[in-house]
Amino acid sequence: MGATIQFESHRVELPTIYEFEHDEEVLEFYDQPSPIKLDYQGKNGRNLGVLHTPDFFVIRRDCAGWEECKTEEELKKLAEKSPNRYFYDSESRWRTPPGENYAQQFELYYRLCVDTQINWVIQRNVIFLEDYFRAESLHLETAINAEIQQLVSSSPGISLAELLNHGTQASADDIYALIATEQLYVDLSVAPLAEPERVCVFSDKHTATAYGLMLKTTTSSTPMSFSAINLSIGTSISWDGKGLSIIHVGDTEVTLQDELEQLIQLKKSLFLNLVQQAKIKSLQKSETPDIKAESWEQFYRASPEDQAEALRRYKVIEPYLNGNPPENETVSERTIRHWKLKYLAAQQQYSCGYVGLLSHRSAKGNRTRKLPEETLVLMEKFILDDYETLKQKKMWEVHGALVRVCEQQGAIAPSYKAFTKEIKKRSSYEQIKKRQGRRAAYKQETFYWELNRTTPRHGDRPFEIAHIDHTELDVELVCSRTGRSLGRPWVTFLIDAYSRRFLAVYLTFDSPSYRSCLMVLRLCVQRHNRLPQIIVVDNGAEFHSVYFETLLATFECTKVFWHFKFLMGVEGLEPTRPFRVNGFSFFRSFHCYLMAIASSGFKNWTLPLPST
Repeated sequence: MGATIQFESHRVELPTIYEFEHDEEVLEFYDQPSPIKLDYQGKNGRNLGVLHTPDFFVIRRDCAGWEECKTEEELKKLAEKSPNRYFYDSESRWRTPPGENYAQQFELYYRLCVDTQINWVIQRNVIFLEDYFRAESLHLETAINAEIQQLVSSSPGISLAELLNHGTQASADDIYALIATEQLYVDLSVAPLAEPERVCVFSDKHTATAYGLMLKTTTSSTPMSFSAINLSIGTSISWDGKGLSIIHVGDTEVTLQDELEQLIQLKKSLFLNLVQQAKIKSLQKSETPDIKAESWEQFYRASPEDQAEALRRYKVIEPYLNGNPPENETVSERTIRHWKLKYLAAQQQYSCGYVGLLSHRSAKGNRTRKLPEETLVLMEKFILDDYETLKQKKMWEVHGALVRVCEQQGAIAPSYKAFTKEIKKRSSYEQIKKRQGRRAAYKQETFYWELNRTTPRHGDRPFEIAHIDHTELDVELVCSRTGRSLGRPWVTFLIDAYSRRFLAVYLTFDSPSYRSCLMVLRLCVQRHNRLPQIIVVDNGAEFHSVYFETLLATFECTKVFWHFKFLMGVEGLEPTRPFRVNGFSFFRSFHCYLMAIASSGFKNWTLPLPST
């Protein structure tokens, strides 16, 4: 609508804004509309009347009304506190009767937007394609467009990874532009574009629908094979537009997990019926037999000695498996038959014969707990409720209270040594956080000494999320001519959250202001010819400047504020861990290094940037 929209929640309100922006039924929407009065009965029976400001007022093609954004966890707490204002109805929907009653008198609606209803795959894809949506012109050369269309038409369901690496004249930008303009069809609700091997590309929606019907027909014709779904732990599926993963397969039940790590339990018969009806679909293009999860569990449980012994056994039986037994064998024939039998049995049971050769000698012995279950439950309760609290009680004090309770209940009391060992088994970070707070536990977080493919990143690509911050350097400069002290300089950083690369660095003797923010963005454009898509800042006054906000609004950059909770990764932004050493922030730990870079000249300072 040519205006900036405010949001307070990075987990609910911002995704809702993205949905409004890309919903053809939404004509206009406004944040923080005028307050409305809600009348309802409190939990104690008293009549209450409160002024409430909904998050958005939305005008759609056929209706209009207020929408409020909440997390399901927050709604559960509010429902206990105010059951007449928030409740979960029989149709599995969260509702607010006071808001609905108020809207009904104007023939409008009042709706709750819950985080569990958000399709996070669509959210990731919308952000991924946002630059292509905003581009004024995405016209491609006719020859390149025709080449891509011909390739996709001849291979319906081709993966995006194959398309990107096929060797055509088209660049990745050309292909993403065709997807953004719907000249190529991709179901954005199934798999993230940042994982191209899971994305299927079609020439149009009708072809994609026909492709799905082919899979459905194949699946229904062989009801017991279910070839479209690999029913094993770790398999990614799509159900009603949401991405899920299988985390447990039992004899009677199947447990699924969504992207918010919430669990869904289904009867196995119901799950298989949904697969037959094509309501549950696989996110993999083709399902091939894979090593079962049980075999990986045995592999990880094996010690280095067990692994070495298993490799020795495999080298002995390998010629016999291939039908070429050696002439001079030092191992007895009976032992070879025994190892070969174990190998073939494991291959049939786990699809991996190697695990049958693992002896697990280090796992042998009686390692079961000696204390009864009742004592273990009491010990866990006292550690959680009495020791890991802000009262910071001593171990012996909590142990004494535990012994008294055990005596009262007739349970066996654990020794002080066993109690302290149980405490030390627990996470030191979680314990310090519960006893002393987040700041005290800050230095206990995992530090990443180097970046690799498994290091947590922010965003799916470079220039998606960047951070701006300032610090006063721990150096004092003196004029070489006059000898006069010039003071301590300030440095402003713009850091790419995905690659951890410095996009721009600005040095000045002025204290932080909107000028520093604008200059570091100017240097970013000068070096990279673009601005980041999302800029994360703190609540400093310079980030609230009209000039700074106007610049971001002009170029449609999303500004996100972080505070201490954001830094700890509570609100959906993971901690910037590579920038911490010995409990101190990055900006307080690398000043000498940065000043050395500054003295050598920033223009010649480059780091490799991962390609999208």
